[in-house]
Amino acid sequence: MRKIITSIFLLQFVFIFGQTKVSGYVFDDADEPVAFANVVFENSSVGTITDENGKFYLEADEKYTAVVVSFMGFKTYTLTLNKPSTYDIKIKLTTDEEALSEVIVYSGKTSKKNNPAIDILRKIWENKRDNGVKKFKQYQFDKYEKLQFDLNTIDSSLIKSRLFKGMEFIFEQADTNKVTGKTYLPIFINESVSKVYGDNILDKEKEILKGNKNSGFSNNQGLVAFIKDLYAEYSVYDNYIKIFDKSFVSPLSKTGIDNYNYVLSDSTYIEDRWCYKIVYYPRRKNELTFKGDFWVNDTTWAIKQIEMTMSKSANINWVKDIYIEQEFDVLNDSIFLITRDYFMTDFTFRKKEDSRGVYGKRTTLYDHYQFDKIKEKEFYDRQTNPYKDQVFDRDSTFWANNRLEELNKDEKEIYTLVDTLKTVNAFKQVYDVATVLTTNYYEFDGWDYGPVFSTLGYNDIEGVRLRVGGRTYFGQNDPWRIQGFTAYGFNDDKFKYGVSGKIMLDRKSRLILSAGNRRDVEQLGASLTSSNDVLGRSLVSSSPLTVASNNTLTNINLSSLALEAEPFFNFKLRLEGTYRTLAGADTDLFSLAFYTDDERTQTQEQTTQSELSLTANYTPNKKATGYGVERYIVNNGKYPEFMLKYTKGLKGVIDSDFNYDRLQLLYKQPILLGGFGKFTSTLEAGKTFGGVPLSLLNVVPGNQTLFSIQGTFPLLNFYEFVTDEYVSLHMEHNFNGRLFSRIPLLRDLDLREIVTLRGVYGQLSDESMLLNASTTNPVLFAPDRNIYYSYSVGIGNIFRVFRLDFHFRGNYFDISDSRNFGITGAFGFYF
Repeated sequence: MRKIITSIFLLQFVFIFGQTKVSGYVFDDADEPVAFANVVFENSSVGTITDENGKFYLEADEKYTAVVVSFMGFKTYTLTLNKPSTYDIKIKLTTDEEALSEVIVYSGKTSKKNNPAIDILRKIWENKRDNGVKKFKQYQFDKYEKLQFDLNTIDSSLIKSRLFKGMEFIFEQADTNKVTGKTYLPIFINESVSKVYGDNILDKEKEILKGNKNSGFSNNQGLVAFIKDLYAEYSVYDNYIKIFDKSFVSPLSKTGIDNYNYVLSDSTYIEDRWCYKIVYYPRRKNELTFKGDFWVNDTTWAIKQIEMTMSKSANINWVKDIYIEQEFDVLNDSIFLITRDYFMTDFTFRKKEDSRGVYGKRTTLYDHYQFDKIKEKEFYDRQTNPYKDQVFDRDSTFWANNRLEELNKDEKEIYTLVDTLKTVNAFKQVYDVATVLTTNYYEFDGWDYGPVFSTLGYNDIEGVRLRVGGRTYFGQNDPWRIQGFTAYGFNDDKFKYGVSGKIMLDRKSRLILSAGNRRDVEQLGASLTSSNDVLGRSLVSSSPLTVASNNTLTNINLSSLALEAEPFFNFKLRLEGTYRTLAGADTDLFSLAFYTDDERTQTQEQTTQSELSLTANYTPNKKATGYGVERYIVNNGKYPEFMLKYTKGLKGVIDSDFNYDRLQLLYKQPILLGGFGKFTSTLEAGKTFGGVPLSLLNVVPGNQTLFSIQGTFPLLNFYEFVTDEYVSLHMEHNFNGRLFSRIPLLRDLDLREIVTLRGVYGQLSDESMLLNASTTNPVLFAPDRNIYYSYSVGIGNIFRVFRLDFHFRGNYFDISDSRNFGITGAFGFYF
């Protein structure tokens, strides 16, 4: 026993004292930071590059006695290390006049001409299609992915803080990050094993999940899927690398010459392959770029290794550091295939060097490549259920046989740590707060209260409105769910309610039966494309901040019965029958009255209407998690959307008043335009065949609130335009700070420029006009003289959470009470 203990002690001693850690700053003769200088351990290939502030951190598992610092135009400096860990040293480089005169082309901004590094870069462009799995007709491989979150910058003040009172034991597991040198504490890990199949001829790829395991969140595939979406797949050969919905310029991009400085710094054999080392760093601040280096083979011009660290000044929120490391192996003496991809992010509220944050780390390993094995097209089109229960319940033997690398000591201990934390009251309290902020529900055993932020509202009819509601919730994959609410308005002294339920009849086709009833007060016409959401309520119905009185509200009694299915992946059909009664909430202020006879002498205030509708939705590239009756969308706003809806009004069915046919179309397309930002367009069109009263017309959605609401026209009042035939187009482009980054006084604020153009054209048939019995409020008017348009300029990312839009009306200035200028704002958390 004594020998065993002695052996363990010696192993730990060797491990601890065999490591070398060094950090510090590099300055020049004028005490200015030297950015992107090379820092390597002497007689090794282990190195790094200083950041914009001249800071570096270097770590190795071996023992080294010196570190070498070099940069073009300066004398090489060698620092002797007297102990294994040396921190916060200051190194001053002196100018090498002779070397500077010889290589002046590489000092500061490097030349685009007569630069051997750029000559090599052009060779990479020419040969990039001849490397990787895209060279083959078909491919398949095993994939092992490990996602990990660590709390970083651990110090005594954090350990003693009230937040971690009762949880101090967790800090016994703290360690040091090899990239940043910060102390961190592992808090979450997720492992997955998949088989990936691809066909370059069919342009298809399919990933089948074989096993998934994580610490403490085994029933929360939504969290796992959200994390996976954050770390979307990318290729360093692409011109732009999309990270967190931002397009970073790849150092291998054909536009890289305009965004990076390149220096050929070394050449040597790597695994019997002669390779060149190229160092790169940004030409300008505040752009979405990296610094780092890569090794490239001298015959195939394929990347052997690459390291990328996000520029410190990059215009991205909540992220202080991004570090990417990829390794490639040679196949058949010529083709390089990726074998390892390491991605680390430092998420933080502040970008200051000493700020605390959370490391998000993804390690992906690839192995067992096979090529030119044909799979039929049906194989790729056929849906597979990635959420089989057994996939999340694999035993230790499975993981021992399928992990492509062993877990280290820290990773193994996360599983035990989180299981222990779940029994600590302090952790439960923190978890409850985080759950409310992310889901808008407060969890109880078997049911949730919420939406929490809908508890209090206000409008001119109800006054102060109190709402309580909840839903059943036994787990993310519940096959059925019931939701409900009750509300009370202090002005109208009325109770409202809503209840709905849905049940999954077939999991494979996602056949779902739903039904519900709601009696409430609502602002109709909040969107052009009509919806019959039984429990729905928009911000315009209860916003306390408005630019005009909001008295055009409607009493609604809505009942719905629907059947929906997903016959193809991301293609959904919904057949729905509805019954509604609609009347002005205060008929003295707002009337929905219509004539009931041809002579236009008799009127009716309340509309009673039965409808049958069929809706087809297609959302290619949408990612959703779970297999229950409700699923969580993890890539909201990143996929196109197509919707086609046909509605039939059924006169006489349950005393229904009108017979008509309505056809509606919606097409929404977000496009990432590389370094130029993100463009989003939304096209809507519709036509109603047959006369209908105001309560059933398509209202062009106005916005009288001070909030920026997507899909609305911010300078239109409610019911300013109504139609039974319309075409609407919204176009918005977010430059992501590309323009402001070139203005010295603005670049450090990380602001983002947004421009928006909105337009709508519509008509109102004589048949529908003649039905309207209201002569005062509202007056029916359609934008049929010209296309109504407005445009906006906005500033986003104010204090990283706020957006301000300035709106200008383009025409129709002669309408009574029209608004020609307005300002709205919106809060949001964006990268």
